Amino acid sequence: MKKIYVDGENLTMNDMISVSRNHVKIALSKKGRKKVFESRKNLEKIVERQRVVYGINTGFGELCSVKIPPSKIEELQKNLLRSHAVGVGNPLSEEIVRAVLLLRANALSKGFSGVRIEIVEKLIEMLNKNVLPVIPEKGSVGASGDLAPLAHMALTLIGEGEAFFNGERMKSKDALKKAGIKPLKLESKEGLALINGTSVMTAVLALSVYDAEKLVKNSEIAGSMSLEALKGTDKAFDPEVMQVRKHKGQIDVAHNLRLLLKNSEIIKSHRNCQKIQDAYTLRCMPQVIGASKEVVDWVKKVVEIEINSATDNPLIFENESISSGNFHGQPIAFAADFLGIAVSEIGDFSERRTARMTDSKLSNLPPFLTKKSGLNSGFMTTQYTAAALASENKVLAHPASVDSIPTSANQEDHVSMGTIAARKAEEIIRNVEHIIAIEMICAAQGIEFHKPLKPGVGVQQAYKTIRKYVKKLEDDRVMYPEIEKIAGLIRNAEIVRNVEKVVGGLR
Repeated sequence: MKKIYVDGENLTMNDMISVSRNHVKIALSKKGRKKVFESRKNLEKIVERQRVVYGINTGFGELCSVKIPPSKIEELQKNLLRSHAVGVGNPLSEEIVRAVLLLRANALSKGFSGVRIEIVEKLIEMLNKNVLPVIPEKGSVGASGDLAPLAHMALTLIGEGEAFFNGERMKSKDALKKAGIKPLKLESKEGLALINGTSVMTAVLALSVYDAEKLVKNSEIAGSMSLEALKGTDKAFDPEVMQVRKHKGQIDVAHNLRLLLKNSEIIKSHRNCQKIQDAYTLRCMPQVIGASKEVVDWVKKVVEIEINSATDNPLIFENESISSGNFHGQPIAFAADFLGIAVSEIGDFSERRTARMTDSKLSNLPPFLTKKSGLNSGFMTTQYTAAALASENKVLAHPASVDSIPTSANQEDHVSMGTIAARKAEEIIRNVEHIIAIEMICAAQGIEFHKPLKPGVGVQQAYKTIRKYVKKLEDDRVMYPEIEKIAGLIRNAEIVRNVEKVVGGLR
């Protein structure tokens, strides 16, 4: 059976998805085991030589000058977890918590945290046996990393707090007992190493950017369907046009649109019509969606660096313990905010195409895409929902990273708010999945009015996939389950996969 080995160096985005969503098991590699062991030895030598080392035998944050006697080290670590487990709100989802456990194990196995091997192995055992700490979604300011949510995670290791086991919420000690896992006793620095880092914000952002990649392709498919429904032209996507403005995202999106619209009988039928130019939301798809695509690609690169980084404090090297700032979430905060803005714009763009299709004065289609308007409202209110979601996204897209509220008596006088930024980006993506679903459903309805003419090969395949789940609208019916169904197909990439079977891989 497949297993993913962690060593702090080689974790990929696909590994994260395999573990968080597909429950692939993980293990500590030989290389990782050696690095963890050596790091612990280095820590012990440093303490023996220096006597007083921050976070190991001192208090934390503003209390760093308070020396802790050896007899109180275990109590110090336990108190750290208890005092910092102050998160509030709904629990993070199962897939996010699984990603958090994976990222924390991977970060510690990098060999700069000074923990014992037992700590990493216990995280791995919890993940593999699906004992998932209850981690409230709110309470992190993003420096020193995700202190509050990671404290909730770490409590489960010592048998305190709450956890889910096989989907049932219970006390952590009971979950561990049911899974056959013994709780740990923490030694010097281990509590701090567990909670000091960016694992929560990075987990949320990693899953979000993975979904955003699929969402970009779905937006291209939806846009090409709308172009067919509105009898737009593909001339604006000409390769010569793209080559005089060499943004890669723009070039790639135009290439994809040409594939999707290839051999369209609908486009051919009005090639010589009186219309001079299409509206921007049709004509400028390469420029606008392409710009968002480049942001998604950049955010993915940031995440790929962060998931293999040591982000706790202090960091343990061969001859010294260095108090530094790798826990600061600013790189993730900026990336998450930028992702939210880019995906929000995809939603804005989509909603305007839906509005155009449902407006008979602009679309030359029946009012609200129904031949029986008046008695039927057709797709009138689906556009309301798309507009509501687009408007909500405009609020959510306000960057969290421009804010900072000092903590720890101004010792931590600038924080990133990266976890808030990541959670907002995730919410925006969920909203845009539904906006795109609404556009696809409306566009499929619009294409009905052009029969027997067929759309491009890619559009036709998308249309067929949608029609498996959403039939042509003749009379008003309850449509919210259909919107949810298509949003699910967008998220699991079924529509993209089916389209790529006939047009080849979309860039």
